[in-house]
Amino acid sequence: MYLSYWGLAMRPFHPTPDPRFLYRSPQHEEALSRLNYTISSNLGAAVLTGVFGCGKTLVIHTLLRSLPSERYRVALITQPHLGYVELLLMIAQGLGAEHLPQQRGDVLANLVLSQIGKILADNAKEGKETVVIIDEAHTIDDPATMDSLRLLLNFQTDERFLLTLLLCGQPELGRKISELRPFEQRVSIKWHLDPFSATETAAYLHHRVTVAGAMRRIFTDDALALIHQASGGVARRINRLADLCLLSAMGSEAKVINKAIVEEEVAGLGDKLQTAGSAEPSR
Repeated sequence: MYLSYWGLAMRPFHPTPDPRFLYRSPQHEEALSRLNYTISSNLGAAVLTGVFGCGKTLVIHTLLRSLPSERYRVALITQPHLGYVELLLMIAQGLGAEHLPQQRGDVLANLVLSQIGKILADNAKEGKETVVIIDEAHTIDDPATMDSLRLLLNFQTDERFLLTLLLCGQPELGRKISELRPFEQRVSIKWHLDPFSATETAAYLHHRVTVAGAMRRIFTDDALALIHQASGGVARRINRLADLCLLSAMGSEAKVINKAIVEEEVAGLGDKLQTAGSAEPSR
């Protein structure tokens, strides 16, 4: 492991959504602000989209950390590629429902919706806010399943929604919602995350190694430029490439990571860099 060699306390490019490593670029800060506004203003629903590897999941985890548990009841669904009934069951369980019926069909769906409604009403009476977050929502292929999420927004009083629904996914999520006009009309906030610019890529790399404990500069300017070019500014690709560069440079006892080191790792990765990972990155 290269931690002691570079003077780091932790891996700066580990592929897990650790909120400590969130680089608050203007667009990520805006994403957090809009999602928080949706929740605090009780606007019903918001959609966060972005290309794969742009940091959507880390934004969600950072948001979750900011919601006090004594005030918010949250269900986070990370594998929503399910049927209508199964997704409702997962949401109900995420909100704390117990002893749910197991028979299939519309009867079960109605019973689960009723159970969700009771939980929402109880939370409201206790002064609790309910938030349902669907990550990887673009994987929901059945329009009926997607539209079932809209039904959750029917739980409301004359004054307010009884829950906030946040959907997060790749760009096709926006298209899927736009094809469901009744659903789209319920979405109050939309935000899209783009890859980093060259300047943001450099700042991102500096931020991550600094959070990890670096006390000196590790990447040269030409190395930073090449990492951006090779990764396209996508955080997941940046993470993978930078992690390998740290390991390689240690092996050659380099004092900094320069362009030559990055070129060697880019050549070694080849097409793998363009398809790096299938899970959301730490960005």
